[in-house]
Amino acid sequence: MARIEAASPHTMNTYGRVPIALSHGQGARVWDVNGKEYLDALAGIAVNTLGHNHPKFVPAIQDQVAKLIHSSNYYHVPNQEKLAAKLTQLSGMTNVFFCCTGLEANEAALKLARKYGHDKGIERPKIVVYEKAFHGRSIATLSATGNEKVQKGFGPLVEGFVRVPMNDIAALKAATEGDKDVVAVFFETIQGEGGINPMRIEYLQQVRELCDQRGWLLMIDEVQCGMGRTGKWFAHQWAGIVPDVMPLAKGLGSGVPIGAVVAGPKAANIFQPGNHGTTFGGNPLAMRAGVETIRIMEEDRLLDNAAEVGAYLKGALARELGGLPQVKDIRGQGLMLGMELDRPCGVLVNRAAEAGLLISVTADSVVRLLPPLIYTKADADECVGILAPLVKAFLAE
Repeated sequence: MARIEAASPHTMNTYGRVPIALSHGQGARVWDVNGKEYLDALAGIAVNTLGHNHPKFVPAIQDQVAKLIHSSNYYHVPNQEKLAAKLTQLSGMTNVFFCCTGLEANEAALKLARKYGHDKGIERPKIVVYEKAFHGRSIATLSATGNEKVQKGFGPLVEGFVRVPMNDIAALKAATEGDKDVVAVFFETIQGEGGINPMRIEYLQQVRELCDQRGWLLMIDEVQCGMGRTGKWFAHQWAGIVPDVMPLAKGLGSGVPIGAVVAGPKAANIFQPGNHGTTFGGNPLAMRAGVETIRIMEEDRLLDNAAEVGAYLKGALARELGGLPQVKDIRGQGLMLGMELDRPCGVLVNRAAEAGLLISVTADSVVRLLPPLIYTKADADECVGILAPLVKAFLAE
């Protein structure tokens, strides 16, 4: 039996890893190098939309690898236009920039907002961001993030951000009253790393209206909550609004790294040649992965499945654990759920893995479930059947 150490001698010590090395997967299950089976309720942190070894996805990726993996953006990549056309159709927006990660997509959004301000004659543009937000770990996205723990040790941070609490339109108006330098509002529809914290539908509509009144860009980070995870293509669509800028990543390539910034008319033409770029972004492999992911999601009706199975999973969690006084909340939508406990619960990640379930804990005390969108009700029952006894035992300690 292979012994897996928590740390590796030659890689930087940047992750608190579970001592597991995964070997292969099938559907919603994965196996480690020792042959142990796990039910996947994390999907590579909301990445593996189609689960593992999907019979429609894998042959398409194999076909593309044999043809062309990378060419650079000196040349046209036909599937860029195909995927961009599909994303604009699904979003009601107009143009797309492709990159590789959610961090890059969010960084590009911040650059768009700043140039939008400069183009209007604003020398030091400001962007409204939110408490508990997480947008990435570059210096700019870290500065937009609302978590002092991940910011610590990396100052000085980038200036130009105004931070407000979630779901409080009065606070947003008060923080920006009379400030002519504000150019955009930037947030996650459902905060992921911050603890699965949803924006209320009424608030989303109010912010859209305020942005229209004041000439601001509405920029919605759908990196984790987008791509069908909540039962609509993008989580903000539950509010019936359309943003001006929308970063995407994670589930868009079902495991192949891909990021995108989708823009509407107010932002689509801000970048001109020389303003922004990428080496790997939009490469033929990633674009094929995005095209095929969306095709399969449509064919297999995975948005409907995410909504139905997600509601079922949430209900099962509520029945088993919702009545416990130490369980403060069970929240989220579709297959993006969080269960907040009254204490730090990071130990549950290892305990769940030992019991054959892959989960994560975020914001110290929130058990986060992000299963692949192919999850079934039987998978949901198995997930709760493993997780509930672990949580009850932990809370009884």
